[in-house]
Amino acid sequence: MPDPRTASSSTTRMLSDYSIEINPRQPRVLDAARDRLDRGTKVFLVWIPEADPIDMVAPASRLRRAGLVPVPHVGARLLESSGQLAQLAARLAGEAGVDRILLVGGDRARPVGPYAASLEVMQTGMFQNVGITRMAIAGFPEGNPNISQTALEEAFAAKLNFGRRNGLELSIVTQFCFQAGPIVSWLEHIRARGIDNPVRVGLAGPASLVTLAHYAVRCGIGNSLHVLREHPAFAQLLTASGPAPIIQGIADAAPATNSSLPLGITGLHFFAFGSVNKTIDWINAERVH
Repeated sequence: MPDPRTASSSTTRMLSDYSIEINPRQPRVLDAARDRLDRGTKVFLVWIPEADPIDMVAPASRLRRAGLVPVPHVGARLLESSGQLAQLAARLAGEAGVDRILLVGGDRARPVGPYAASLEVMQTGMFQNVGITRMAIAGFPEGNPNISQTALEEAFAAKLNFGRRNGLELSIVTQFCFQAGPIVSWLEHIRARGIDNPVRVGLAGPASLVTLAHYAVRCGIGNSLHVLREHPAFAQLLTASGPAPIIQGIADAAPATNSSLPLGITGLHFFAFGSVNKTIDWINAERVH
């Protein structure tokens, strides 16, 4: 059993730099982020399928004026045309002062426009042309149910190679897990391959068991869903303690050095699942330990 004081210290250190993901179409959520988050916090703006991506411009601008760092999602398969992409890039940079984005494939089986993958969006150069060269891409410690592991790793490597050759500052944000083991194994795997890009580890914010299970199904997190179903004691611990046991598991498996977090982790990334205030309350409570 770890010393509780050590656990609290490790969790606090891991929370020294965190980011959070919100729905920009929810005014109360946007207000909570603007009013409660520390200046300089990175706030990722989800692109909801069927929504107009230009609707992210005004919320991003509001967050920037509040001293936060907006990071809009750009879903390749949700883009309708190259014209829409060019307009989005220009307005995010010009009107909202956005200097970084998260590129994802997009939650669709078939693209609505000309882009089937995030690499194709990178290759257009449209974000680079407006000065946005900081890009995050997704990492999947438990794989992606819609893509074979081989194809997933090939696409991941292709994006990293393109970024390296073209002077992009690429970072990685992982899909959430409910266990430390897959996260640590995946980090060790990419580091062994010589991938040294900074990584933000995705975690679900504190939520009910029903909510956690719902998003695990929606996001295809099969192994983590198995944990919730087959290990009720651990599931209850997650709902009572939030992601603290996972954070501690990462810290125990891969101790940090004096100058950095373990395995090149830049910080933690929270999927709030609509409970932004609850997530912020939990983070603030953990950081004062």
